[in-house]
Amino acid sequence: MANEDVQKTLAELSRELQESKARLEEAQRVAHVGHWEWDLETDVVVWSDETYRIFGLSPQERPMDLAAVRAMVHPEDRESLYRGVDEDLVAGVRPDAEFRIVRPNGEVRTVHSVTPKRWNSMPGDAKRDASGRPYKLFGTVQDITDRKRAEEALQEISRNLLESKAWLEEAQRVAHVGYWVWDLQTNRVIWSDETYRIFGLTPQEGLIDLDKVREMIHPDDREAVFRTAGEAVRSGARADCEHRLFRPNGEMRIVHSLGDLKKDSSGRPYQIFGTTQDITERKRAEEALQRSQFYLSEGQRLAHIGSWAAKDLGVRWSDDLGIYWSDEVYKIFGLDPQNGPPNLEQYLAAVHPDDRASMAETVRVMHEQHGGCDVTHRIVRPDGEVRHVRCVGVPVFEDGVFKAFHGTTIDVTEHERLTQELRRERAYLAEAQSLAHIGSWATNFATRQNFHLSDETYRIHGFDPRQGPPGLERFWDTLHPEDEPVVRSTLENAVRAGMDYDIRDFRIRRADDGQIRFLRTIGHRNPVGEIGEYVGITMDITELKRAEEERERLRQLEADLAHINRVNMMGELAAALAHEIRQPIAASITSANACLRWLARDPPDLERARAAAARIEQDGNRAADVINHLRSFYKKGTPPERGIVDLKDIIREMTALLRKEAVRHSIRIHSELHEDMPNVLADRVQLQQVFMNLMLNAIDAMKDSGGELTITSRLNLEGQLAVSISDTGVGLPTENTERIFDAFHTTKPQGTGMGLAITRSIVEAHGGRLWATANQEAGATFHFTLPARIEADA
Repeated sequence: MANEDVQKTLAELSRELQESKARLEEAQRVAHVGHWEWDLETDVVVWSDETYRIFGLSPQERPMDLAAVRAMVHPEDRESLYRGVDEDLVAGVRPDAEFRIVRPNGEVRTVHSVTPKRWNSMPGDAKRDASGRPYKLFGTVQDITDRKRAEEALQEISRNLLESKAWLEEAQRVAHVGYWVWDLQTNRVIWSDETYRIFGLTPQEGLIDLDKVREMIHPDDREAVFRTAGEAVRSGARADCEHRLFRPNGEMRIVHSLGDLKKDSSGRPYQIFGTTQDITERKRAEEALQRSQFYLSEGQRLAHIGSWAAKDLGVRWSDDLGIYWSDEVYKIFGLDPQNGPPNLEQYLAAVHPDDRASMAETVRVMHEQHGGCDVTHRIVRPDGEVRHVRCVGVPVFEDGVFKAFHGTTIDVTEHERLTQELRRERAYLAEAQSLAHIGSWATNFATRQNFHLSDETYRIHGFDPRQGPPGLERFWDTLHPEDEPVVRSTLENAVRAGMDYDIRDFRIRRADDGQIRFLRTIGHRNPVGEIGEYVGITMDITELKRAEEERERLRQLEADLAHINRVNMMGELAAALAHEIRQPIAASITSANACLRWLARDPPDLERARAAAARIEQDGNRAADVINHLRSFYKKGTPPERGIVDLKDIIREMTALLRKEAVRHSIRIHSELHEDMPNVLADRVQLQQVFMNLMLNAIDAMKDSGGELTITSRLNLEGQLAVSISDTGVGLPTENTERIFDAFHTTKPQGTGMGLAITRSIVEAHGGRLWATANQEAGATFHFTLPARIEADA
């Protein structure tokens, strides 16, 4: 009975052991955990079924060979695994390792092998021999491949999340966009780091107070910002506003904020999530763009230049050109932008009828050949005004494919008018040069290159303008052989010194007919040009030379007539002159007699004789002065010599000379001269003749009735010296007063008619003017002006 109980108990224990073993096997299978036992002396390894499955093998009864196990460890983990086990055994540490294995099918798995922590004699302890060295190990191995993959996936997700967060932060920083969360219950705000930076603050953890946000918003924008937020809370619509803010350093920024309302399950708003973007640079760029567009528009308006683009022209041929016109193009054509650009028919209708066909042909060629254009034509505005416009178009290609035309339309009406005026002016200038025989030129004497030759320059030298510009050497060839060295030397010296030049007189032999002509050339060095570059004129002075010769002949005749006039006046003044000479001679004789008497005394009175001799010398010199003045006055051929002359001296001399003649006719001479009467630059003898002629005429006018001759002087408003000689005689003719200054016109039976003509010629030659006026009561006054000394010096 006892034996049966034992058998029964053993059977029960065996069954429970089998069930326990089965549950262990199932637990190992589910948990991917197997156990193993390693005999360190025989290197035999016993595996559980799950250990076989973990290594990708079929479970078997026989134990595994350690070499086979070692071969299944991943090559990269094998050495480190077994070296670590050996080190742990020596150190008395229980081995614990993760490593990879390679299943027979090549699949790589990650396993975790652990020995139990309890040693002694419990299963899993290291069995030790008598020396204490382990001779058997027991442990577990778990397939942690899926866990490792999950961990790696989690780590990858974590890395991606951190990277995404970093990218988000970087994106916010680059785009200057920050986000914020506004808790409507607490009025607290959460900001992203970029939002802090936008507001000029250092990023920080935690909430920010809404009042601080309110203070940083620009005072002028504060009410609008919170009004927009309030409307978003009430309506649920997105909050959208631009506003300014002040950073703590005082810098003003412009931001654009968007916010979406969040509601709980009951529909009650509890939060607004939004973004804030710093758009300061964009706003500045927009303002700069607007300014640029304004400047461009204003520049087009001021320059009368409009821009256009045609994207369809050339792609398909239709009435609709598909064009864009700037406002200035509409203004140029006198059209309303509200009506849009014209089609082809309307555009050609705006072209002047005389230019329409050529413009239509231009458009056709542009379409067919995809070429550009640069044409000037006329248009007729709706009000009938004709304008000149220049149209410039260029084709636009992308990757060799024609896309469109871009161009400009320029109102060149004023330019055309100026061009026409310039053509007229050039024609007038050419005609004036032809009439005046003056040609213009521009050349470089160093490079011998002619830049400009007017037609008259060609004609002066005997060249034909229609045959093209001749070289500089051909101009040299026309120089007269006797004048060529001087002309060449003058030009070379001027070029070398970089100075202007004026060759006043040289001869050429014309290239066409060989005629000798006299020329004058003036050259001005171009200060901004190259070395040897000059602009100038060449004048044909042949007729002027002939006129000068004729003028010299006439001047000689005039001098001869003036001499005759002076001789005639000497005849009229013979008695007075004889008295002027006789008086000092008679005085000299009286003084000589007295001198003899003083010398005849005993003893001689030398002092009185010396005084008498001095009087003789004085009277002799006075007579000699009178004779010398008279000789210089009527001497023929004396050339004019100008010097500083005191008119007061001349007036005194002429008064003394003519006083006897005046007294003989009961005429009184007196002067009213300016106290600070300036000197003049003049020929003394010629001024003596002026006063002589005018004073004799005055005396002659009063010789039958007597009267008064008055000489006055003053400075006029122009700073000239004005002299008047007035008489109380018969006066001027009632008609044609100016005729008295004509040559050979006289009212005297014995007159030559040259006196006043010569007098006017002398005055005008000195830069003055002579005229006559009738006095209110009786007589006439002759006036003349002369430049004062200061003006003459200038």
